[in-house]
Amino acid sequence: MYIISLAASTAGETADKIAKAGLAAILGYAVVFFGLVLLMAVITIMGKVMASKTAAATKPAAPAPAPAAAPAPAPAPEIPAAPGSAGEVKLFDVPDKEAAMIMAIVADKMQRPLNELRFKSIKEVKK
Repeated sequence: MYIISLAASTAGETADKIAKAGLAAILGYAVVFFGLVLLMAVITIMGKVMASKTAAATKPAAPAPAPAAAPAPAPAPEIPAAPGSAGEVKLFDVPDKEAAMIMAIVADKMQRPLNELRFKSIKEVKK
């Protein structure tokens, strides 16, 4: 057995309940939007602070005053190539270490000493 209780409300009570619910909804929306605006302001301020720190870090320091002009140093004498060397090698997109390995492998495959071979350039072939 169930007891059902019904309360009859008047038109004035219903309007009062609707007004209170509407006020609660409006205040809820206002609090949420105020929080969003406050969060946006904090993020904007932090972004400007970080941007100014980055700009200050990348900004070159003020140039120091130039000292009195010193006489130009004498050019270094040209060093002669080592005996048995065949000059310079032009490297295109190849590190020095890899170029040295390539030259050693070629000398080994040709069964000739490295100082008898002359490499003009080494270039990586990309596909």
